[in-house]
Amino acid sequence: MNPFSSGTRLRDMIRAIRACKTAAEERAVVRKECAAIRAAINENDQDYRHRNLAKLMFIHMLGYPTHFGQMECLKLIASAGFPEKRIGYLGLMLLLDERQEVLMLVTNSLKQDLNHTNQYIVGLALCALGNICSAEMARDLAPEVERLLQFRDPNIRKKAALCSIRIIKKVPDLAENFINPTASLLKEKHHGVLITGVQLCTDLCKVSPEALEFFRNKCTDGLVKTLRDMVNSPYAPEYDIAGITDPFLHIRLLRLLRVLGQGDADASDSMNDILAQVATKTESNKNAGNAILYECVETIMSIEDNGGLRVLAINILGRFLSNRDNNIRYVALNMLMKAITVDTQAVQRHRATILECVKDSDASIRKRALELVYLLVNESNVKPLTKELVDYLEVSDQEFKGDLTAKICSIVSKFSPEKIWYIDQMLKVLSEAGNFVKDEVWHALVVVISNASDLHGYTVRALYRAFQTSAEQECLVRVAVWCIGEYGDLLVNNVGMLDIEDPITVTESDAVDVIEIAIKSHTSDLTTKAMAFVALLKLSSRFPSCSERIKDIIVHYKGSLVLELQQRAIEFNSIIMKHQNIRSALVERMPVLDEATFIGKRAGSIPATVSTPTAGSINMPNGIAKPSAAPLVDLLDLSSDDAPAPSSSGGDFLQDLLGVDLLSSSKTSGVNAVSQNGTDALLDLLSIGSPPVQSSPSAHDILSASQDNKTSVSPLDGLSSPSYPNQSTSAGVTPVMDLLGGFAADPPKPEDNGSAYPSLVAFESSSLKIVFNFSKPPGNPQTTLVQAEFTNLSSDNYTDFVFQAAVPKFLQLHLDPASSNTLPASGNGVVTQSLKVTNSQHGKKSLVMRIRIAYKINNKDVLEEGQVNNFPRGL
Repeated sequence: MNPFSSGTRLRDMIRAIRACKTAAEERAVVRKECAAIRAAINENDQDYRHRNLAKLMFIHMLGYPTHFGQMECLKLIASAGFPEKRIGYLGLMLLLDERQEVLMLVTNSLKQDLNHTNQYIVGLALCALGNICSAEMARDLAPEVERLLQFRDPNIRKKAALCSIRIIKKVPDLAENFINPTASLLKEKHHGVLITGVQLCTDLCKVSPEALEFFRNKCTDGLVKTLRDMVNSPYAPEYDIAGITDPFLHIRLLRLLRVLGQGDADASDSMNDILAQVATKTESNKNAGNAILYECVETIMSIEDNGGLRVLAINILGRFLSNRDNNIRYVALNMLMKAITVDTQAVQRHRATILECVKDSDASIRKRALELVYLLVNESNVKPLTKELVDYLEVSDQEFKGDLTAKICSIVSKFSPEKIWYIDQMLKVLSEAGNFVKDEVWHALVVVISNASDLHGYTVRALYRAFQTSAEQECLVRVAVWCIGEYGDLLVNNVGMLDIEDPITVTESDAVDVIEIAIKSHTSDLTTKAMAFVALLKLSSRFPSCSERIKDIIVHYKGSLVLELQQRAIEFNSIIMKHQNIRSALVERMPVLDEATFIGKRAGSIPATVSTPTAGSINMPNGIAKPSAAPLVDLLDLSSDDAPAPSSSGGDFLQDLLGVDLLSSSKTSGVNAVSQNGTDALLDLLSIGSPPVQSSPSAHDILSASQDNKTSVSPLDGLSSPSYPNQSTSAGVTPVMDLLGGFAADPPKPEDNGSAYPSLVAFESSSLKIVFNFSKPPGNPQTTLVQAEFTNLSSDNYTDFVFQAAVPKFLQLHLDPASSNTLPASGNGVVTQSLKVTNSQHGKKSLVMRIRIAYKINNKDVLEEGQVNNFPRGL
């Protein structure tokens, strides 16, 4: 016989395939065998059909295509003999799935076999139906399966129950037909029938409220009795695993009791005793016992309230945390995170064990334990828990410091009982892991320090000490530089000493040393160095004896290749050398930063604004909050895209810091002379990299005019901020020279086309409104600048807000980032986004745009779309 003819035995083919040395050789053998099988199929070979199908199944498991043999399965299923049917059904389950259209042809054969007199053939049909049943087949064959649930043979009843699970999952409407037969299965003595009946009952309860209510009223007591008999039963070697009697049935029963007891006090009461018995009697030194205990705990936590049982369950989880098996500890931590919402006090008793898990060698357990500790923190235990976490921060792995630092900072910020404790803990974190701290964390710390006027001296001394040992931590350096620049005189003079402090002697030169180290350090980035330059400028006024040294440090960077540092060095050197009359006023301490405004802006609930108090507010003592109700601009928001709104009153507070851009005819009128248009009260203190233009020829006179201005420079002067509009004089536009932010270029003005472009409501629904405002850059009629304003009209905040737009090929579109990704509810704030559209067919074709807006409401994704066609003419 040819070894690769259709009559080759399965074992010979397997031996030939395994003898292949290369993949190509294997493919050749399989290809030759498949060709022989195809030839046998074409010849309708009756003798070797079952052998060919067996070989096809092996080839299928190797990953080769076998679709040409699907019809052979159906022919074998239709055969009369059991061996042929067995191979046919096995091939059916392997070679086909419920998506195959050819499966419809087998429904009739299945129906005949389900009614067959041979119980083994019935079992074959049930097994196949339970594996590949589609919704259509389920509807056609459900009556036969329901009948077989009362079949005389227990193996058939077991297979029918498993097949029923598949049917009700495919067609939940059929669940009511299986309720009564399933209830009878729960009284079975046969182990296989009982365990499948319990699983069928569980799935019925999940898909049918009627089934749930029926089993809850009729079967709860019977299930409790079954579980009790099992717990108290003697040794049964057939189903015993590690000394535990039938743990699989244990777990199935506990899961079903959990479903029945959830939301029903009576059912929960009836199962309390047996749950307590399972929890106390089950051995926990074996894995099977731990599996039962875990399932018992989950059932106790899911059913209706029983305080004693829940404490018992949480104590079991506490024992799990001491187990050497990582999997057991992990699932215990997961369950404790659910339990903490139910009984926080009981979980608190295991706080020490949970803290030990934070120090575990397994990264998954560390992270899960850290999340649990975060949930455990409250006002009463924040100090000891934070101390434990900070102590561990010192020895934790580098890859874990980021997560641990974020959690500690969040805990300290949320539950801090007093500002001095908050500052102490944050300085410890910055000293140990300052490079892992996010910007908003140290921004918030600076805001708190600014508001704690009685702790300024204590804080700057603590930062000085921390800097000596942790100068490589970037965020610590930034906060230290900021505080020394603001409160360096308090550091040198030991002002505000507290009883808990040790005396410290710091000279003016020592304070300047810290700033110089920060500037020259190779680890310092541009933001840190920019803040250090501003701190030096402030110290040049506070420490006259070091003024010459500070000037030398600044002059050294006049030739820096970094434009930002070069610009600051030139401007600050000019202030020190030429403008002594304004320097002391210019470098006064920063006004107190409003904590509420900072927190609200970080949460995205309010826009950034500049307070504009009356002229009398200018002469208030340093460190005292302004009486104005308007919030002060968030000077720490280094990444803000929101420009403050221009002052309508002309900006009499912090007006024109250097006296720049005054009316040429009003040099003798002081800083109160402003144009009718007004300008921002805060003139671009935070600008970086502003494009330089030629300065005004009367800059020296302008600087002299502002000698009475009480304004300070922020050392946080290191972040990009939008340029503000310049003031215009009666004679025209005067170029602005801003010594703190570079030379600011005049902003582009809309093209003079005779009339302003009207605003356009681009999109409006019941919950969202989008308005487009248009302008044209001078000399470029093809380009249109669009300012989009988004307003949330609903009562819920929109988070993860994203605006997208698409245009035809003759248009080019550029989108800048939105000012925020959170839309406040009820129109309490507007999010803006800039678009730039270039029309290559300007004058021939109008603008058209397709827009899409995505956001989340209560963590639910929402998507809105629209098309804008009615753009104003001329764009």
